[in-house]
Amino acid sequence: MSDARTDVLASAARVLAAVIDQGASADAALAREAGSAPASAVRAVVLGSVRWYLRLWPALAGLLDRKAGQLAPELRGLLVAAAHQVEYSRNPAQLTVNAAVNAARKLGQARAAGLVNALLRRLVRERETLFAGIDADPVVAAAHPRWLAAALHRAWPGQAAAVMAANNGHPPMTLRVDLSRIDREAYLGRLAAAGIDAQPSAWAPAGVGLSAPVPVDALPDFDRGWVSVQDGGAQLAAPLLDVRPGMRVLDACAAPGGKAVHILERAGGDCELVAADADAARLQRVRDNLQRCQRHAALVVADLRSGRAADGTVPDGLARGGFDRILLDAPCSATGVIRRHPDIRLLRRETDIATFAATQLALLDYTLTLLAPGGRLLYCTCSVLPQENDEVIGRFLGGARGVRVVPPAQLLADAGLSVPGAEVCSHGLQLLPGGKAGTDGFYYACVHKDTPGTH
Repeated sequence: MSDARTDVLASAARVLAAVIDQGASADAALAREAGSAPASAVRAVVLGSVRWYLRLWPALAGLLDRKAGQLAPELRGLLVAAAHQVEYSRNPAQLTVNAAVNAARKLGQARAAGLVNALLRRLVRERETLFAGIDADPVVAAAHPRWLAAALHRAWPGQAAAVMAANNGHPPMTLRVDLSRIDREAYLGRLAAAGIDAQPSAWAPAGVGLSAPVPVDALPDFDRGWVSVQDGGAQLAAPLLDVRPGMRVLDACAAPGGKAVHILERAGGDCELVAADADAARLQRVRDNLQRCQRHAALVVADLRSGRAADGTVPDGLARGGFDRILLDAPCSATGVIRRHPDIRLLRRETDIATFAATQLALLDYTLTLLAPGGRLLYCTCSVLPQENDEVIGRFLGGARGVRVVPPAQLLADAGLSVPGAEVCSHGLQLLPGGKAGTDGFYYACVHKDTPGTH
């Protein structure tokens, strides 16, 4: 027997198997599963199950008589998805158990239907006692990998618990209004007319927060590019970069293109922008964003550790160098956006951090060669780990000549911004997820390249 609940659990089980056992991203696995069940329901179950996997699976594993590793991947995914529904949804537990039994058969695991039934019924009966024991360990209760919890406590001892709590929350939907086309108050009026409740950001000049997420096609004038979806923390990049008319600008690692569009909005289009990325498929997303927002930039596929394309040549857009401003939004652990991408806590490994740091340093070293004297390079990540942020900038400054960091307080003052809760580090600014600014986790540091003879 199959119904909507059964189909959703079966689809979620397949997606979870791909994430947990194959290391696929949730987005990629969900895309492969599209069309087999209502997409929004499957996504909600998958993301919730991934978010709480490190709390749910220990509870389930404690109920299994057999070794957990003997379970088929899709069966493990099904049990986790059903446990998530029992623990975190308003659905009647018995309906979830029945749907999970049917989903086991739908997944070709008919022989395991009895196991699914017995285990989930026991979970329902013993739920309170079982999770009380699990939650005695605060790391398990917070559903974070131990290495990350330890890293957060080392880096932010007074705020680590709040960061993990924020990671377990649902992220807000924040918009950026194109102030060159419509002022914020006028756009808030359009949202109100469309029945969408929204509030202006208290500190981001173009920011608007929605009381509840809506599909982008419900946003007035989204298709005309008058508004974009962008976290408030990401909205800092363009003002901190301080692009002025006539400047030549490089957006390195530009995908998906939100920051590039914001730069062009603030410059009124009166700058030469080169948007580069190592991945041609990701660069297509930049092209799509530019077209929607009716903006123009030169697009370049190149590895910004060397400036070379796949054929070994340096594209013309980079070969000229002499950029007045460079935005380096470096690839990172993404530990600042876990609330948006909860699979990060399962996919990321402690050993990845050193690899990211080496890549970040290589990107800084190369892009510095493209920066004109007197120019500014803004480095940013969506990481909350100092190993990828302040420590990388410290190593970079130690090996580079003729550059100096712009003091973080000055950086904000020059942009006319006051960001609540921003942590001033040795070299840059750190926003923590769920902090006073209400943003994701972001880090910004700015270096200035001296003109000859100034130092």
